[in-house]
Amino acid sequence: MIKKGLKVKVLSGKDRNKEGEVIEIDRSNNRAKIKDINMVKKHVKTTKEKKGGIFSKESFIHISNLKMIDEKIKNKKKETKK
Repeated sequence: MIKKGLKVKVLSGKDRNKEGEVIEIDRSNNRAKIKDINMVKKHVKTTKEKKGGIFSKESFIHISNLKMIDEKIKNKKKETKK
């Protein structure tokens, strides 16, 4: 089960084979936000309090396109190859 704070690998899409940490989970829609993955541009209108412009932020990606990374297994594979 994918949870907040776990390391995951993206299996498909424009960010295929990239790894990142889960920031947020949307269980009702089976989606997750991963740090620095699936970046989209957000156009923000200027208000009295905030300056507007174009900002980049993470967007949700479907959980079926993610794979958990087990750090323990990854480290063992590196040790055996040496």
